[in-house]
Amino acid sequence: MTQELWDLRKSILDGRYDDALLIVDELELMIRKSYIRNIRSFLIRLIIHLIKNQVEQRLINSWAASIKGSILEIQDLNLQDNKTSHYVKQGEWEDLLDAAYDAAIDPASAEIFDGLYTPKRLQTMLEKSLIVSIAKDFLNLTYTNSQKSLPAAIDEILINLPSGQE
Repeated sequence: MTQELWDLRKSILDGRYDDALLIVDELELMIRKSYIRNIRSFLIRLIIHLIKNQVEQRLINSWAASIKGSILEIQDLNLQDNKTSHYVKQGEWEDLLDAAYDAAIDPASAEIFDGLYTPKRLQTMLEKSLIVSIAKDFLNLTYTNSQKSLPAAIDEILINLPSGQE
């Protein structure tokens, strides 16, 4: 990014404003990609715990805390600096969720019942549509709740997961 900033400065000083605008567009794309990459890592963490919950039919405190932490981080990362726009709009999660689900299979298989199932075997056991639906429910909360009210809203969904009331 340092090179791009140097090029931007030089373009402005040289009066090449069209070149400067192209560089600004490139910088915006780079920033967006960086935020999306970070969001994706929290989506993977979220889905790993949803997979573990579905297979093990339990929800331990550390999983619930990780799910909650992931959603809180996603809300924070997804909100652009202007505090009104999002990097990922509410209806644009499908591809990210699909990729995160695929990326979550291997680490989840290593954690579920101490690695009892291979990733391939684990995939046959899962109801992907349910996991993705639950993840979407959590993500939708990030658009309708403030940072202050979001934790309680997350808890309402956690309660409905297997053994969530415990």
